[in-house]
Amino acid sequence: QVQFVESGGGLVQPGGSLRLSCAASRRISSIYVMGWYRQAPGKQRELVADITGGGSTNYADSVKGRFTISRDKDKNTVYLQMNSLKPGDTAVYYCDAVHPLLGQRNYWGQGTQVTVSS
Repeated sequence: QVQFVESGGGLVQPGGSLRLSCAASRRISSIYVMGWYRQAPGKQRELVADITGGGSTNYADSVKGRFTISRDKDKNTVYLQMNSLKPGDTAVYYCDAVHPLLGQRNYWGQGTQVTVSS
């Protein structure tokens, strides 16, 4: 089973930026859609952005125009560049893979905490 390690979170002021990384323990086939998810206190985990093996991307309406997801196949790493951060972006961020037939893989790691506050 692959393991994901998320990093790059921290405390940032509103309007600031962070770049999150999700490193996989082994090569992830391009057949998988890789996604970033977040869970705020008292709320359900939600999809933030995802990216196919071919580079097509999808974003939640709340982050469109502010976040950018990318995928480095050689490094087995997925990134999430977050700009113009808002307090509402405060959450623990996770990554996971979705197989087109098997569905969500639930290879959840420890996540990385993002706190947006002045």
